[in-house]
Amino acid sequence: MSFDGHLVGGMAVLSAVVDGGSFVQAAETLAMTPSGVSRAISRLEKRLGIRLFDRTTRSVTLTDEGRRLYQEIAPLLASLEQAADDAAGSAKSVRGRLRVNIDPYFSRLILGPALDRFMTRYPDLQLELFTSNQLGDLVADGVDLALRFGHPASSSLVARKLLQTRVVTVAAPAYLQRHGRPQTPAELDGGQHVCIQFRDSISGRPFPWEFHRGAARITLAGKGRLTVNDAGTLYSVCEAGHGIAQVFELGVERSLQEGRLVELFPDWRDEQFPLYALYPSRHLPPAKVVAFLEFVTALCAA
Repeated sequence: MSFDGHLVGGMAVLSAVVDGGSFVQAAETLAMTPSGVSRAISRLEKRLGIRLFDRTTRSVTLTDEGRRLYQEIAPLLASLEQAADDAAGSAKSVRGRLRVNIDPYFSRLILGPALDRFMTRYPDLQLELFTSNQLGDLVADGVDLALRFGHPASSSLVARKLLQTRVVTVAAPAYLQRHGRPQTPAELDGGQHVCIQFRDSISGRPFPWEFHRGAARITLAGKGRLTVNDAGTLYSVCEAGHGIAQVFELGVERSLQEGRLVELFPDWRDEQFPLYALYPSRHLPPAKVVAFLEFVTALCAA
């Protein structure tokens, strides 16, 4: 015999009749009519091939077969009800396991230093962060939420923009002492300057060097023998004086203020790069996802 929803529903009606002592009481408990309860019991009896109740005008009594069945299913129905209550509780309270696919740079720079506050606030939550340059398949990978820089590709995922940061072109004073300071972006295409390339994880090719000023756009290839795919490496190599880099303004403010890096073209800094939160569904997101989103949104606003 196959197991289906109708069979489970019939078992629930059986349990309500036994617990209530009558079809009328079961109907009130289940928000059904007494005739609807009677039909459900009749369908269940036909499906099982046994009579469950002896009915008179005054009483409803379990048959021996019905009693044995009820004794078997009562613990199972209680377990199902407990499981449903637990699931509903998890949806409303911040607990359980939360898996987040997160951009390595954002994790290290913004989230990491503040993460203790989040973990302290939600002691029943187990948080699993894994940094990756690839988004992957959130549903297939069992991921609740992803935080990625860049405009998201068209998909069924919900995309929520958290912030935008400018792209700035920088070099270390040591580099400028050796090579001189370029006065215009076009000089980076001439071969006399070293450009540190950053690989696009989606295309597998280095990002083109773009310069935005209002509606004006300049796109260059950039010249250089070093290509990296980690923002931390890009920053450290640039600060060490190897070459010129295009980086997010987010995270280099202190380096610029303290003179460890110099912004080369302050008139060409209108290119913006967004950070998005991506998650599978807008419908009834779990409380743990909502709590993490609210925390990260507050971090980005600060």
